Amino acid sequence: MAVLTAAALVVFIIEAQIPLPTPLPGAKLGLSNAVTLFALYYSQNSKHSATSLSATDAFAILICRIFLGAILTGRALTLILSLSGGVIAFLAQITVKRFVTGKQVWVCGAIGAVFHNVGQVLAAIIIMGTPAIAAYLPVLIIIGIISGTLTGLAAQFTLDRFKI
Repeated sequence: MAVLTAAALVVFIIEAQIPLPTPLPGAKLGLSNAVTLFALYYSQNSKHSATSLSATDAFAILICRIFLGAILTGRALTLILSLSGGVIAFLAQITVKRFVTGKQVWVCGAIGAVFHNVGQVLAAIIIMGTPAIAAYLPVLIIIGIISGTLTGLAAQFTLDRFKI
């Protein structure tokens, strides 16, 4: 769990330094979610019971990455937005995981990214008291589908390498 948390944290910090060419402030690919998806799917499908993870372990990796990422980047708002988006996305991914196989992790990644964006927009609306922020949601959903599919594929390819 510590190695996966560290990997997700490193990816998160590196990605935070690379702005996407988009007019939306704070938009990013969310590549650290590939680690969360890996942990989530590794939990149930692992043939190596000594190294398998539970869904609770995957959630702990997510929460640790969010808190450590906020501390290391020094962005308090990141903590609130990442936490709200991350928890909602994780709940969506747990639900979707029941219906998709280890060969369809990309679907879980895309749905998780969409719900992550919805959670962040809701948190931003509550924090800033500005419902107009919801106008960003259609573009964020499109970006989420694309980026979530990519992170899901990254997790899926990694799981395939582990023969899960």
